[in-house]
Amino acid sequence: MSRVPDAATVRAAVEAVTPWLDDDEAATPGRSALAAAVRATTAVLAAELPGRTVEVRVPPYAAVQCVEGPRHTRGTPPNVVETDPRTWLELATGRLSWESAVAGGRVRASGTRAAEVAAGLPVVRSG
Repeated sequence: MSRVPDAATVRAAVEAVTPWLDDDEAATPGRSALAAAVRATTAVLAAELPGRTVEVRVPPYAAVQCVEGPRHTRGTPPNVVETDPRTWLELATGRLSWESAVAGGRVRASGTRAAEVAAGLPVVRSG
């Protein structure tokens, strides 16, 4: 299991991509900045909702398991949440609600426990 970054590291990683999250016209951050922000925020989520019942995927940067309950060990997990980096970071910072993201097709959530990820959002507040 990866180590959870400290709060200052998480905040710095998110602040590096904040201009892009705040403005659709802003330049997309570099791969390393996006990777750092996604990995830091997914690590916080996994720490906040420990367990292995739901797999959260943000390709190509991160995949974490979270939510207490039955452990998944082989094959395709029964509970999966998958989204793109921008949508994940909007969820992680409270710019986008879970309900809006799912309703808008920006998050693919499968399995009976996938929606429990919402209990850990946002993982960091912007501003």
